[in-house]
Order: sequence, then C-alpha cells, then structure tokens
Amino acid sequence: MLAELYGCDVADLLDYQDRKALPAADLQLLECRPAPPTPPTPTPPPRAVEPPQGAALVEVAAEESAAWAMWAESTNVGDLACEQLLADTRALAAGYLAADPPLRVFAATRTLRDRVFALLEGHQHPRQTRDLYVLAGYLCGLLAWISSDLGEPHQADTHGRTAWLCAELAGHDGLRAWTLSTRSKVALWDGRAREATTHARRGAAHRAPGTVGLLLACQEADAWARLGAAGEAQEALARVDEARAAPQDQDDDIGGLFSCDAFRSLNYTTGVRLRTGCATTALEEAAAALAIPTRRAYGTEAQMRITLASAHVALGHPEGAMEALQPVLDLAPEQRLAPMAARLREFACDVARSRMADARTASHLQAAVEHWCLESVPRHVVLPPGAPGTLD
Repeated sequence: MLAELYGCDVADLLDYQDRKALPAADLQLLECRPAPPTPPTPTPPPRAVEPPQGAALVEVAAEESAAWAMWAESTNVGDLACEQLLADTRALAAGYLAADPPLRVFAATRTLRDRVFALLEGHQHPRQTRDLYVLAGYLCGLLAWISSDLGEPHQADTHGRTAWLCAELAGHDGLRAWTLSTRSKVALWDGRAREATTHARRGAAHRAPGTVGLLLACQEADAWARLGAAGEAQEALARVDEARAAPQDQDDDIGGLFSCDAFRSLNYTTGVRLRTGCATTALEEAAAALAIPTRRAYGTEAQMRITLASAHVALGHPEGAMEALQPVLDLAPEQRLAPMAARLREFACDVARSRMADARTASHLQAAVEHWCLESVPRHVVLPPGAPGTLD
C-alpha cells in the first residue's frame, strides 16, 4: 500500500538492514512479486472515411457491379454435368423395371440424390437450379416408389413429400403429376385407397404432358375397385380409354418407372375388371397381353400373371391358375416385392373361398404362396440377420 501511495516499487522502500531483518519467506515473496501493470496507452478513435465523390463515386459503383456480375456468372455445375445427371436418373428409372436388384438401385439412387442435393447447396444459374430441383424430385420419387416396394410406406411418404417440395420449387407440372402418382401408389399399398384416389385426381388436374395422365387414371380406377365402388371405377376406366386414344404430344421426362406403356395400363385395367366381377374379360385381356412377345417390366408382368391366375380361380380352372402363376413363383427372392406379396396373399384368399378350395392343386398353390412370401424382399429388409424367415 505504501508503494502504491508513493508511486514506486516495494523494493524501493527497503534498505540493506530491512532486507537482512526480513524472514527468508517474506523476502522471497517480495522478490517474486510481479511489477504493477503499465496502464494501456489510449487508442485514438478511427478516422472517418470520406465517401467517394464525383468521378471516384462513379468508378467505385462500376467496380461493384463488375464484382457482382462475376459472382452471378459463376456456377458450380455446367450444362454438360446437368445432362449427365439427367442421363443417370433415366438409367436408374429404367434399371429398376429390369432385373436389377431393388436394393442396389435404391443405393445408387440415394448416392445420385445426395450429389444433386450437394450441388443445390452451392451457386448456379437460375435455369440450372430449376433443372437440379426437377432431378432431385424425380430421384426422391424413385426412392419413394422403391421404399414402398420394400414394404416401408412411412419412409416412402417422407420421400414423396420431399419430391413434392422440389416440384413446387421448380414450378414443374410434370414432376407434380408424377409425384402425386407415386404418392397414390404408396397410399394404395398402405391400405389408404381413398387417399390414393385423391392423389390420383390431384395429379390428373395438372394435365402434364407424356403418359402420366394415363397412369393416374389407371391408378384411380384401381383404387375405386378396391373400395368396391364399381361405378367410380368404370368412370375412371372411361378416362383411361380417353388417355389411350389421345395423341402423345411429348415424351416423358425420365421414362422407365416414370412412364406408362400399353402393357402397364393393361395390368391396371385387367385388375379392375377382375375386381368388378368381369373375370372372363380380365382373363382374355391378360392372356392376350402376356402373349405379345415384347420386353416388359418384371414386376408388372408378375402382377398381370397374378390377375390371370385369379381369373382362372374365379372361373374354376385350377390348372390354368397354376400355369399362369408358375413364372411368378420362380422369381428370385431379391425380386419378390411387397405389392406382389400382397397380391399373392389376396390370391391365396381367393383360392380358399373358391369352389376349388379342397382340390390338391389349391393346397399346393397356397403352400407355394406362403413359402414365396417368407422369402420376399420386405422380409429380408425388415428382419435382422439370423432372425426366422431371413435370407442369411
């Protein structure tokens, strides 16, 4: 305190005799005591920068516009890259309808979707941004469709909502319609048939180019038939006929899964005819469609064969049912999707309620369906390795 009062250091207050009389501990304490801090030198306030005036102001404004133009012109994706992303998306949509394992297509689709998402987090031209949103929407739609086929409707709905957001951000009616078609499919196989009709009608209201209008009419008819609403189903079938007869002014953006050819639409309509009591017509149309030698999606062909087998059961033809169903029963486990399993369970119930229920063929069919379902893809995906019914 005295040192602070006199403005000096503590050591300046002690002479030799004082130091000699101090205990060693006190002397050490004094020698180790830090010097008082030097008060900081006040910093002068910054000088105000004068704004440019006259010709300097005009020059600075031009430099700012040039700098912004350089930023606006820059992009993290080129037109060639967008073209490649579109080609990759089309390949995945087509590959899923072929014999490619669903989980492999799902993984590749997820990887491509992540690439598009990462690009959207950067900067590109507005036209390129819109193209990327459209691609992201179709990829999410493909993930939604596959998730439903794997027996995961909740996850499918999540992808479907994201696809719809992309369609809205892009302002793209084609993507809006295909997204609602996908959501209708997911709702139908999740047991929400009335919701499926709502999605199908909303999708048709966008009047998008390509074949999506045909598929939406097919989906609405299918959903009404499952609800037992024969009148509404027939009205939707009339719209199917109109869509088939209408000229297609534009191709589908993506194709593959996001397209509806004649065989795919017939798969829906024969199923509707079967559910509305026209088993003979369903059998004739399904048999004629399957007799045409053409390349078609294995999943669609499997469902058409299940319709044909069900028509045989309704008409009392057990041998015909077995013959129609055999190619479906021969599918590899990784191709046994949830919709096929659901259709086969319905088929087994039809057999149990039919007049051929006590026949040996009926018993064999029901046992084959049960074994088929135990080795389906949804069972393999949902159950952990080693659990009963999994494909270890």
